[in-house]
Amino acid sequence: MTVTAPLTRAGRWAAVRPWLGVAARLGLAAVWLVAGASKVGDLAASGRAVNAYQVLPYDVATVVGAALPFVELALGVLLLLGLATRLSAGVSAALLVVFVAGIASAWARGLAIDCGCFGSGGQLAEGQAPSYLPEILRDLGFLVLAGFLLIWPRTPVSVDGWLSGEPAVEDEDE
Repeated sequence: MTVTAPLTRAGRWAAVRPWLGVAARLGLAAVWLVAGASKVGDLAASGRAVNAYQVLPYDVATVVGAALPFVELALGVLLLLGLATRLSAGVSAALLVVFVAGIASAWARGLAIDCGCFGSGGQLAEGQAPSYLPEILRDLGFLVLAGFLLIWPRTPVSVDGWLSGEPAVEDEDE
């Protein structure tokens, strides 16, 4: 019969952290893949959604709107594979900060728009109320996932780990 000492708090965290990273990575990947896929079929609508924020000139907004679904899909694929995870998390965090700032700006300026995060977006119909607070809270939650991956990007079952030839679980001092 073997007797083992109970795990310390640090030991439990070291055992759980990599798997929380997998959940964060796959969750954020799913968000980007769904968001990008929902817009890639109608790039003009995506451009109109960006233009509805009224912060960029129309021509710039349409280009940003047309490019955004492809950026989201690329981030989703990279995170799904666990490839360039820290870079993908950093770009994700930057985009999410821009999204939160854009939604807060629209709210502060009294615009009545759909954020366009998971669809075409744009101006809301007369009398339809925007849902800015839930959108901001949702994006802040996604930002927490990206922040976790910025700090602890190495996760089990990732291309990053396979390419480095090192175990995906870091030592506690890292």
